[in-house]
Amino acid sequence: MSEIELPGARESWHDFLAKAVHNRSFTIGAIITGFVLLMALLSFVWTPFDVTEMDIPGKLKWPNSQHWLGTDHFGRDVFSMLMVGARNSIAVAIVAVSIGMAIGVPLGAAAAASKGIFSDVIMRANDFIFAFPSLLLAILFTAIFGPSAINAMIAIGIFNIPVFARLAHGGSLALWQREFIFSARTSGKGPVRITIEHILPNLMNIMIVQGTIQFSLGILIEAGLSYLGLGTQPPDPSWGKMLSEAQTMMGFAPYLAIFPGLAIVITVLGLNLLGDGLRDIFDPKLRRKR
Repeated sequence: MSEIELPGARESWHDFLAKAVHNRSFTIGAIITGFVLLMALLSFVWTPFDVTEMDIPGKLKWPNSQHWLGTDHFGRDVFSMLMVGARNSIAVAIVAVSIGMAIGVPLGAAAAASKGIFSDVIMRANDFIFAFPSLLLAILFTAIFGPSAINAMIAIGIFNIPVFARLAHGGSLALWQREFIFSARTSGKGPVRITIEHILPNLMNIMIVQGTIQFSLGILIEAGLSYLGLGTQPPDPSWGKMLSEAQTMMGFAPYLAIFPGLAIVITVLGLNLLGDGLRDIFDPKLRRKR
């Protein structure tokens, strides 16, 4: 039986890398994202200074040879805090996207396979959750269950579920009309086996692209929650919390807001470029248009 797959569903790594090297968006996004990930991983074993150690006599120092990005109002090294903040933001986003993908993709694929009442209930429930703005839903959840990084992960993950479910549902419905699915059905395979063996593998490319987009949104939402005091809690640094603490010191220490703000902007930009590049690589129609 010959399967007709989504574009690039099982391309070799060699083909993928050959296309990636010539894709400017992917290359720039991968470099930016890789650098941020490297800083986050490095923070597990090394930071220039201990982020929990206060040095009141050395507070509010502008960037210098010892403190590359200056110190905050407690004398903590801003560069070290950015490194650890990257780790916390990325951890929240990874778990949140994993929750959304692990629950949303099977739900969407199952709704497309079953149709009927089950499909209607699943998709209407997704529409209900999707009707709430992501940040508002996260604020509501953390306000009820308390501010913490774990609750932020769960709240953002809940918002991600309908996103992946709707995408998986639409992609699955299109795949169910393909010739290789008809061949699988005539060979005696049931809906569950077809979904596992044929539908889900062919959805992975679009899920990876959507995952990078949701990853960047997760970082933004986590920063927003931390800014409001509902995300990562002290003494753990967070980019959003750093922005919140800096807003009263903009007049005499603007660097305290500039650096975490740039970290958020650059990280989100890198992830969006990465997602845009992956979309071009996986979808030859977009490559031809460009």
